[in-house]
Amino acid sequence: MVLKIGLVGCGAIGMEIARAIDRGDVEAELVAVFDRNGERAVDMVKGLKAKPELLELEDLVERSDIVVEAASQRAVPEVARAALERGRDLMIMSVGALLEERLRSMVEDLAKEHGCRVYLPSGAISGLDGLKSAGAGRIDLVTLTTTKNPRGFVGAPYIEEKGIDLSAISEPTVIFEGPAKEAVSAFPANVNVAATLSLTARGARVKVKIVADPKIDVNIHQITAEGNFGRITTRVENVPSPRNPKTSYLAALSAIATLRSIVEPVKIGT
Repeated sequence: MVLKIGLVGCGAIGMEIARAIDRGDVEAELVAVFDRNGERAVDMVKGLKAKPELLELEDLVERSDIVVEAASQRAVPEVARAALERGRDLMIMSVGALLEERLRSMVEDLAKEHGCRVYLPSGAISGLDGLKSAGAGRIDLVTLTTTKNPRGFVGAPYIEEKGIDLSAISEPTVIFEGPAKEAVSAFPANVNVAATLSLTARGARVKVKIVADPKIDVNIHQITAEGNFGRITTRVENVPSPRNPKTSYLAALSAIATLRSIVEPVKIGT
């Protein structure tokens, strides 16, 4: 039986997911897409060999076995409720939304009640397998330093609220330091990885530092975790998505890999 996928969000990540399915990289069928920006959805479908239907959210859910959210943190509550209440599995890309405790509890409760699976891809970072294993013991502290070209932070709420002139940055500059929950609210399109780390670390402190560096053209995530297991350090230098410099290409690849793991009989990793 072929897995039927409904895709919510036709931006940079959604486009990569749709094209991967269309190429046959995932043994599944993209049956429907939805985006609040109808023109963007139409443009995406035009570029696919298979032509998924353009449906409203409720109709998309009815057609799908799994709903993939690739829209925004704001979209997560509506998409999650629509999918889980109808007994559909769900993949969430905008993981930062789940640091809001009431939403996370709602997602967990609905998934249990309706027998659904909720998938959170690793996104633009590496080392989650090790962190999950460490979480079986004790994790004391996780630190994340994210460094991007200033153009990757354009439009972030924190930048606008603080009146930071990104064009004036001429050398590596720390523009934010704080806990993960504040970071994902301040930079919702940039550091969903901070939320993924928080959820994986099971309550351990996650400290985030965000650096703007005009001399680089990659998105760098450096992570250190410490606990009774020892110490884990990882560093990833990601190519930004060609369609959106705020998003790393690896984030889209992690979604594609997760969909593959759902349909493949052999599972690798923790």
